[in-house]
Amino acid sequence: MKIRKLTPAGVVLGGIALVASLALVPAAFAGKPTGGSGGSGGTISLVMKYDANGDGLPNVMDKITFAVSTTATTKPWVTVTCDQGGTQVYKASNGIFATSLNQIFTLGSNSWMSGAASCTAYLQNWSAYSKRGTITNLASMNFSVGA
Repeated sequence: MKIRKLTPAGVVLGGIALVASLALVPAAFAGKPTGGSGGSGGTISLVMKYDANGDGLPNVMDKITFAVSTTATTKPWVTVTCDQGGTQVYKASNGIFATSLNQIFTLGSNSWMSGAASCTAYLQNWSAYSKRGTITNLASMNFSVGA
């Protein structure tokens, strides 16, 4: 398998597409789960990527990502945890920046194939993780996942 290097034109085109799509996020979420904030830490909003039943809301096995904004780091991460009746059934972390390998969360796991869940997404700064083992929560938002 041959991996190609990014061209400057491709990077510019990708940046333009990202800016254009983020500009449409506020209109796309009228009546949907709203973002959270952590004061000056940043903001976080849920973005549907794959909506199996087309209801515009997160459900089990849907794919989501997050629109984030922070000045605390150039490489923000989001960690999502979901509980059913007080038992954690899902936890995943992804970098939400251009060079991240995966920005998509699939809402499901081996222990969570069905049923509604209560979830929290944390916008995080992992910049000090390699030196001090610390992760700083910058903002969070709660959302419900339908069955």
